[in-house]
Amino acid sequence: MTWLDRQSFLGQDSSQTLDGLTVGLIGLGGGNSHVVQQLAHLGVGGFVLVDDDVISDTNLNRLVGGTWDDVREARLKTEVAKRIILSVNPNARVSCRSAKWQDVADHLRSCDVVIGGVDRVIAKSELEAFCRRFLIPYIDMGMDVHRLGQNGEFLVAGQVVLSSPGSPCLRCLGVVTDSALADEAGRYGDAGGKPQVVWPNGVLASAAVGILTQLFTPWHNKPARSAYFAYDANEGTMVVSDRLRRSAGKPCRHYPRAAVGDPRFDVRQFSDLVGSASPKVEAETSRRPPMNWPERLSMWLKFWRR
Repeated sequence: MTWLDRQSFLGQDSSQTLDGLTVGLIGLGGGNSHVVQQLAHLGVGGFVLVDDDVISDTNLNRLVGGTWDDVREARLKTEVAKRIILSVNPNARVSCRSAKWQDVADHLRSCDVVIGGVDRVIAKSELEAFCRRFLIPYIDMGMDVHRLGQNGEFLVAGQVVLSSPGSPCLRCLGVVTDSALADEAGRYGDAGGKPQVVWPNGVLASAAVGILTQLFTPWHNKPARSAYFAYDANEGTMVVSDRLRRSAGKPCRHYPRAAVGDPRFDVRQFSDLVGSASPKVEAETSRRPPMNWPERLSMWLKFWRR
């Protein structure tokens, strides 16, 4: 018996696969604090945690694992998330980067998947562009609160989107638009500055973890090439968005398939490296090394042909 036996339906080698994954999490103040906790329980072995902020009292209404002691100590959000992970899985590999993600982007290139918990539309767009360049699946989460008339009622809603190479992007699906980019400055719903609350974040985070699980340890035979789940907290529903249905089968016109890889990459150096590498035999390997972008390209080409 192992601590992951009850999820063995994910596959005979699912524990090894999950342990070998490295997941990048950008922004740890809301939804991604739920994701961190769930991924630790799921058995994911590698984490790159990126957030340049410290925990404050206004985070405690939604940041899973945050405490008043953390607030008094002005503890880094990355350290709070690391503590949660290691309390569940002491053997996890956790890299903390207390910085803007653009300043530590090289550390994200080794990730198998990136999950964004960023608020601003421009941040979503930039993070997706980075992931598309390096053939990394990107899962985006977002929620907002909208006033309904003048009677003090609100709509709480959100979405979870999987953007992967060859599938509709955030622009194709209407999550990132020119008008949203132009209008977002100073606007974030109608319930005050950056409205967030714990239960929608938890719902969206669970959907994101489900998408990740289906990507790497699928429990049914429908490939998770793309996803767009729309959440309506007022109705208590999570449904596949019509935007995804309308984009089904259509090529993404915003990210050409050829626009991938490191612009500084020299194929001659790669060929020399492969040609000169002597074979190595290892008795046992529990964790696979991160894929470089040529390996990812080969993987996604096979994926597209399914």
